[in-house]
Amino acid sequence: MSKLNCVALAVLGVLLAGCLEVDQHPPYVNGQYAGKRDNRVADTTFRGDNAAWKKAITARASTQNEYNRANP
Repeated sequence: MSKLNCVALAVLGVLLAGCLEVDQHPPYVNGQYAGKRDNRVADTTFRGDNAAWKKAITARASTQNEYNRANP
């Protein structure tokens, strides 16, 4: 291949790489977010009891400490 062909292929590749970008902005209508509401874990699993959710997270985190698990 000649140098001109290599340069042409490189330029074509660079130009096509920019064409594949997808719009990633959330939809807004009248200044308000128009997408689906994200459910919180405390709302779905613990029926809105935030204290129970925090207690469960604290208990889970305490078992993931390697120093506590290795030296009981």
